Amino acid sequence: MVEVKWMPVLIGFVIAVVLGLIIDMVLPGWSIIAYLIATIYVGYTVAGGYMNGAIHGALVGVIAGIIGGILSMVLLGALAGAAGVGAGILVLIIAIIIEAIIGAIGGAIGAVIKGDAPAAEA
Repeated sequence: MVEVKWMPVLIGFVIAVVLGLIIDMVLPGWSIIAYLIATIYVGYTVAGGYMNGAIHGALVGVIAGIIGGILSMVLLGALAGAAGVGAGILVLIIAIIIEAIIGAIGGAIGAVIKGDAPAAEA
């Protein structure tokens, strides 16, 4: 069982949001790079090998996907009514899946960069 270290996850989420906004202003549509950078940081920060880094990176992606999807539901609901909320739910599901996969990859890369050996199973 993995013990979740919430502080690196929260810091990674903040990095993803801030960098995402900055990158999206410079290169519209490329904010996914921010999630990759943030999850590499999280994977590098947590100890316990690539699997632990991947889990923590996926958590950053899931949290970011949920928050982004909720914002999409609110904005699309305000603009398009019930159909917008339905589209927002679809965006929520897709965002969670995509950002969790990218987060897991980034977290594993961060752990590999750090060079941690996997934690021994007890």
